[in-house]
Amino acid sequence: MHIGEVAERTSLSLRTIRYYEEVGLLPVAERTEGGFRLYNDDTIARLLLIKQMKPLDFTLEEMGAVLRACDQLADPAAEVEDCAAAQDVLLAFAERVRGKIDALRSRITEARAFAEMLDERGAQRPHDVLD
Repeated sequence: MHIGEVAERTSLSLRTIRYYEEVGLLPVAERTEGGFRLYNDDTIARLLLIKQMKPLDFTLEEMGAVLRACDQLADPAAEVEDCAAAQDVLLAFAERVRGKIDALRSRITEARAFAEMLDERGAQRPHDVLD
């Protein structure tokens, strides 16, 4: 499929998709005789995984580490030791994500308390300046 369809299916811009290819998060796309990039469903899955990492502030290097670990685990020819190392990488990142979830929950609690305070102040009757 062409880059436009990939962009549509992932809600990413053409520029972002090209950038991820440039920095190595995506494998280099095959090209048509006319030079157009060609992608497959694996590319879509990879981009959707990247999209999940982005709002969690993963760096490009961290995203690459997660993607390499996923690739390693998907490789039927991978050595057992390599798969074990890849699992360790993913488990470590999963723990970091849980930490980020806890931090987000804390921020949500703080935001709710702030919204309630604003509601309370907004519900108070303003002083009658004419009296």
